[in-house]
Amino acid sequence: MIAVTFALPSESRDFLRLLGNQKRKVTVLHTGVGQKSCRERIVPFLATQPFALLISSGFAGGVDPSLGVGDLLLANNFSNPESLARADGILVARIARLVTAPRIIESEADRRKVARATGAVAVDMETEWVAEACAAKNVPMLSLRAISDTAAAPFPAPPSVLFDLARQRIDARKLSGYLLKNPAAVVRLLRFARQIRLARANLAAALCELLAFA
Repeated sequence: MIAVTFALPSESRDFLRLLGNQKRKVTVLHTGVGQKSCRERIVPFLATQPFALLISSGFAGGVDPSLGVGDLLLANNFSNPESLARADGILVARIARLVTAPRIIESEADRRKVARATGAVAVDMETEWVAEACAAKNVPMLSLRAISDTAAAPFPAPPSVLFDLARQRIDARKLSGYLLKNPAAVVRLLRFARQIRLARANLAAALCELLAFA
């Protein structure tokens, strides 16, 4: 059995639709966003059965300007070497370092700082904790991320408006209030929705390609 993890259902929607006959060999887990939620969910999940491979997937924010929205990243610092080599032979993806941060990295200046301090090209909020749990259970892991935002294509609103980390959901009232006060953000939100659709579609196609060779 192969496990595929995403932070949220908004990341897995296209993949689940495309799975088809491969559903019998795949189990999907939504870890939630951030360390607390991810650790609470991934540890008991890995105890349910032995997994031949876990693919930690989802979205990531680019901190290297050479990455664009929709680009695929195979994280060499979180991936089993054999799985990474196999994926590299199947996908057109960047192989580089990914870093897991305790918060959403929003500004261009903060993205540059992360890139300089870590040598990473992208950042997420879950992969380190998934990798930690996989190592404890000796489960081979592959890290695959699609870039959803960059300094050139940033978030349309402050992260605290876009997602309530404590509740693990979008606060519709807070977002609506922000858009009423900042009507120009509506255009940015529509653009961001297109970015998410592109990242989700590319990620789904890549995952299905990997599973076809599994």
